[in-house]
Amino acid sequence: MNEYPEKIINEPQLDELLANPGPGTVEMMSRTEGDIIFLGIGGKIGPSLARMAKKACDLAGVKKRLIGVSTFRSSDQRKQIEASGIETIQGDLLDMDFIKTLPAVKNVFYLAGMKFGSVDNLSLTWAVNSYIPALVAGHFKDSRIVAYSTGCVYPLVPVNSGGSLESDLPEPVGEYAQSCLGRERMFEYGSKTHNTPVSLIRLNYAVELRYGVLVDIAQQIYNREPVDVNMGYFNVIWQGDANNLVLRSLELAGSPARILNITGPEILSVREVALEFGRHFNTEVTFRGKESPTALLSNSSLIFNLLERPEVPVSRIIYWTAQWMKQEGRLLGKPTHFEVRDGKY
Repeated sequence: MNEYPEKIINEPQLDELLANPGPGTVEMMSRTEGDIIFLGIGGKIGPSLARMAKKACDLAGVKKRLIGVSTFRSSDQRKQIEASGIETIQGDLLDMDFIKTLPAVKNVFYLAGMKFGSVDNLSLTWAVNSYIPALVAGHFKDSRIVAYSTGCVYPLVPVNSGGSLESDLPEPVGEYAQSCLGRERMFEYGSKTHNTPVSLIRLNYAVELRYGVLVDIAQQIYNREPVDVNMGYFNVIWQGDANNLVLRSLELAGSPARILNITGPEILSVREVALEFGRHFNTEVTFRGKESPTALLSNSSLIFNLLERPEVPVSRIIYWTAQWMKQEGRLLGKPTHFEVRDGKY
């Protein structure tokens, strides 16, 4: 078990925490054969996931080639990733010829995707979320693949249901969620056609101190704005815990593709979380709307039983987030739009 500080004071400390592998991840790397490639490493999760893999390899005493692929719009981010011991390859995954140049390593983590602003460019959303996976599934047919998906492929479910299970039929609301189900179907097709072991990670929602559902709620209260409670309930998981579970899901990959929900164990109330932030900020909290009887919720019991439960409780994340905002820590400025109920992100 990792040790966690009372509060997180700067980004280097935060980045270190997000990339700390658990014992199970280290043990897995000691027996994992082959190199690892991270496709779409330049997003919010990719850098910490790849750094965790590198640390786990170092602690396990194994040497692997770790490769990160992205368009790398930020040269500073590319340098930081390379400084942590990860090779980088710059290119566009929408380019079939570029994908054909990628080394066909044994282990693939697929992180590419489009959400923010997807309603304004639906053709690109489908291309990124469904077309690229078809290309990747073909090129890496002899690899093991862990592909990020989203809990958004599930329908809104009653709050007292405990959340959607992997065995539940997907009913995606809106074209973003439909395109994400398209991503899953492309990897499922590749898995069945080529006998490729695949894990599909239905994640909602990973959080840290610079973005996520908790930051969205905290910002509203910090800025003395009313909190929308129409989507009255949600799940979250600390990104460091999610990273450990995602890396370890490599060993759970199968053909047909295996679906795995990853989120925290609790169903959280927007109203109660907002009031807790209000106490931290010593600020009165106001609300708008009324809680609906359904919400986008997932149940992660399966992966908890197969691997492990998250280490960081939500109460600690809320406290860390409040302290981070009080000290004016940097935010990414990328709202999750978790309150959206019609699928139009």
